[in-house]
This record gives sequence, structure tokens and C-alpha cells, in this order.
Amino acid sequence: MNRSFLGFANLLLAALVIGTTFGIWLGYDPVGLSGPAWVEQQQHAIAALNTSLPALGAATIALTLVSAVQARGERRAFALLIGAIGCFVIVALLTRLANQPINAVVMTWPSAQPPPDWGALRDRWWHWHELRTAVGVGGLALLIAGHLAAQRR
Repeated sequence: MNRSFLGFANLLLAALVIGTTFGIWLGYDPVGLSGPAWVEQQQHAIAALNTSLPALGAATIALTLVSAVQARGERRAFALLIGAIGCFVIVALLTRLANQPINAVVMTWPSAQPPPDWGALRDRWWHWHELRTAVGVGGLALLIAGHLAAQRR
């Protein structure tokens, strides 16, 4: 696969995935939302993103792996790309093991009348989302640096 095209596709997909998590962090802060408003917002986002975002994330990991293999002779680029893979895998694991189980519970709630303890679950979800966003942004930075290092060679 052409290295320039691969790098472009890799950066684009990663930017879309991490940009989405960053946008959610920036615009969906649940502080101040009523239970029904938060549940409705969350259910809408889950329905819209729960299938496409993990698929794009998996493709990002795969493309980053291919990029790392192509850069294996360039120590710095290779190390940065391996670091990016590590971050993206952590993001995927946090999503699968922390956020998605909470999503599954939230999808069962009637939006007009969430359970009394909805706020505790919301706060747990938000904590994991903030963590995966930070790790994802770090991974994106490593990915960009890795591709820049590979281009300088």
C-alpha cells in the first residue's frame, strides 16, 4: 500500500475517532442536565455511535499497525507509532469494558423517568469517557509525531 495514502487514511480515521470523543467531552458535559435530559441525550448518542465508532477505532488500530510495520526500520517513527497503537488499544478497552456496559444499562431506561441512582452511573460513565479522551488525544499526538518522523527520513 502506498505509504503516503496509508498515512493520510490513518491520520484521517484517527482524527475522526478521537475528534468525536473530544467533541463529546467538550459539548456533552452532563453537569446541570436533568435526569430525563441526560438520558435522552445519551440514548441518542449511543444509538448513533455505538456501532460506527468502534468499527472506525478498529480500522484506526489496524492502519496504525500497518504504518508501524512500514516504519520498522526508522526507530523513532516506529516507537511513536507503537505508542499510538498502545493508546488506541487502551481507548478501545475502556470503551468496551467501561463505557459500553453502562450504555447498555442506559438504553433500557425510560428517558422520562430514569432510576433514582442515575446520577451515579452518569458520573462513572463520564469518568471513563474523560480518561479515554485523554488517552486518545495522547495517541493521536503520537500518531501525528510518528508520521512526521517517518516523513523526515
